[in-house]
Amino acid sequence: MRVVFALVLLVGVGLAGFAVFMAQGFIQQMTAERDMLLAARAQVKPTVEIFAVTEAKNYGDTLTPEHVKRILWQKDSLPQGFFSDPAILFPQGQKQERVVLRRMEAFEPILAAKVTNPGEDAGITNRLAKGMRAFAISVDVASGVSGFLRPSDRVDVYWTGRARDTEITKLIETSIKIIAVDQVSDTGRSAPMVARTVTVEVNPQQVAALAQAGTTGRLTLSLVGAADDSVASVEDVDQRLLLGLVDEPVAAAPAPVAAAKPKVCTMKMRRGGAVVFQEIPCSD
Repeated sequence: MRVVFALVLLVGVGLAGFAVFMAQGFIQQMTAERDMLLAARAQVKPTVEIFAVTEAKNYGDTLTPEHVKRILWQKDSLPQGFFSDPAILFPQGQKQERVVLRRMEAFEPILAAKVTNPGEDAGITNRLAKGMRAFAISVDVASGVSGFLRPSDRVDVYWTGRARDTEITKLIETSIKIIAVDQVSDTGRSAPMVARTVTVEVNPQQVAALAQAGTTGRLTLSLVGAADDSVASVEDVDQRLLLGLVDEPVAAAPAPVAAAKPKVCTMKMRRGGAVVFQEIPCSD
């Protein structure tokens, strides 16, 4: 019995030691995983809650509280014009609906530049900067860049008319912003459309210049590249400059030749108390 008891005790001690060994290994593994999670969490950037749309929205769609949700966004990479306060996005005590000005995809953050103020429509007045005015220019296929103009594009404006008794073309405005093509002000529109009018954003002085130019000649638009920040500068172009015609210098008239004076021969004579000269025929 004593031998059996000793064997059982020995086996029990062995199993207990094995259990302690396994438990120690498990605890060490869990501790290592916890430290890895804490280290990974320390590297995660802080985030804040901002509002995003729950479905794709096109230009002119209505935005209501039912169409938005909160999402987490990295704090050091917040886009300009985001909304995080529901009282600012949809103020209480007034018409809450906003209208979408630019297309937004599902779960895209809502930005102030992409929606109107609460209760406003999507008219072009919301696109005008302070001190700027909207001015419509009549165009056709040629002067309107074959229908490739879109809202938010920039154009140079050329005037063609008569000046100094000849027809010239002159650059009168550079890099002005288009805010609408016909009655469309959707900046997300990509399909070409042949327009009859193009509405641009200009200051009051430019309005006067464009109005005067439109009544005295023809206006033509030239599309400016999206990444082009240079200022166009050209000389006035008329037909002679276009064809490379140069006025030839006029030859100076020859100086008049003075008529030769006839030769006169005289002879000195004394008459009384006076001395006189008497003309005589020249011997040569």
